[in-house]
Amino acid sequence: MLPIITEEMASEIFTEVFQDVQAWRKNMVQYLKEENPEINSAILEVAKYDEGIDLKAVALGAYLSYRLLEVATEDDVLGTINE
Repeated sequence: MLPIITEEMASEIFTEVFQDVQAWRKNMVQYLKEENPEINSAILEVAKYDEGIDLKAVALGAYLSYRLLEVATEDDVLGTINE
């Protein structure tokens, strides 16, 4: 089951992302290359699949989704430990 992403989590991540969208996206590319290269490759492959869509926008959405799920999962695990 996927973790719940709260408004607070989303707001925190959005603030982080929108400070400098291009730098954040580039950092996520590097982070995922190390953390989960298969996911990174899948994101880039899907983004390149259709020339009619914006590669960077697709990648940004995927990286944003990944980060939101990652933060929610960490919060879920911490909540379980603290209970």
